[in-house]
Amino acid sequence: MNPLFKEQVFEIIKLIPKGRVTSYGAIAKAVGLPNYSRHVGNALRNYEENFPAHRVCNSSGFITASCLEKFIKKLSEEGVEVKGNKIQNFRKIFWNPLEEL
Repeated sequence: MNPLFKEQVFEIIKLIPKGRVTSYGAIAKAVGLPNYSRHVGNALRNYEENFPAHRVCNSSGFITASCLEKFIKKLSEEGVEVKGNKIQNFRKIFWNPLEEL
C-alpha cells in the first residue's frame, strides 16, 4: 500500500468529530481517489488503540469491521446509536470531509 495514501486516510479519519461517522468512499473521494474505498478499508487493518477507526462505516451505515462489538461500544460512548451493525440516523450524523473540511 502506498504510504502517502495511508497517511492521508489516517489524517482525515483523525478529523472526524466525536458523535459523527463517515464512509470509506467519502474518505477515498476526499483524498482524490473516488474508486478506492476498499483501499481505505485495507489501510485500516492496523492502527493504534485510540485511533477513531470506529467512526468509519460503509456507505449504507453498516459497520463492516471485524471488531463490531468494540466499535459499537465506542460509538455508543459518543452518543451514536447502533442496532445490530447498522448506525441509526446515519444520514443525519454523516460527516462529509469534502463539505466539512
